[in-house]
Amino acid sequence: MPISFTPLGDRALVARFGETMDDETHLRVRALASHLEAHPFPGMIEIVPAMTTVAVYYDPMVLAYEDAASRVQAAVSEMSPATWNESRAVEIPVCYGGVFGPDLGFVAEHNGIAPEEVVRLHASAEYRVYMIGFAPGFPYLGGMPEKIAAPRRATPRPVIPAGSVGIAGMQTGVYSIPTPGGWQLIGRTPLRLFLPEHEPPSLLRAGDRVRFLPITEEQYATYRDGELDS
Repeated sequence: MPISFTPLGDRALVARFGETMDDETHLRVRALASHLEAHPFPGMIEIVPAMTTVAVYYDPMVLAYEDAASRVQAAVSEMSPATWNESRAVEIPVCYGGVFGPDLGFVAEHNGIAPEEVVRLHASAEYRVYMIGFAPGFPYLGGMPEKIAAPRRATPRPVIPAGSVGIAGMQTGVYSIPTPGGWQLIGRTPLRLFLPEHEPPSLLRAGDRVRFLPITEEQYATYRDGELDS
């Protein structure tokens, strides 16, 4: 798959591996990001991996755009392939439905299945964190079963509680902080996904493998400050 380069202002470039979010593209994004982190070139300031791209910021007083693109192209030819074996496995407890998942019924009706089947399908899949974005710590997850896909809400909610698990199209994600949003909410996790007092501050990172574990409201209540109360 060819890689393309485009300028991003006068001090950054975007290396694009494709137009669709899939496993092969994601692994190439991870491989380039890991290589540049381990082997930064003179003048490189920062890299920002996304779903299908890697943005590379550089000092224009040190090298020109063409030189930066050449350096990144060289990194592409030298990078080691990323594999899922290098990723972490993370389990996220979720209380589905009720006040925590007010749109569970809509997702079920939209797909012609029972709410319990939505929960079973959502919790049976293994997801991949393709990127962290939109809000600090918010994971964009791939791998959701097509049978529970659902459109965004016609009218976004002005505030969604942190920990809310939502569906939008073929994606699922977890709201890491209170924020407006239009995803269909099917549950909520007591875990904190954004921990500004920690380093790194995001519970999840690109490449992680995620599974959701259904829990009851009583179990949800045993969590304190995003951690299980011992």
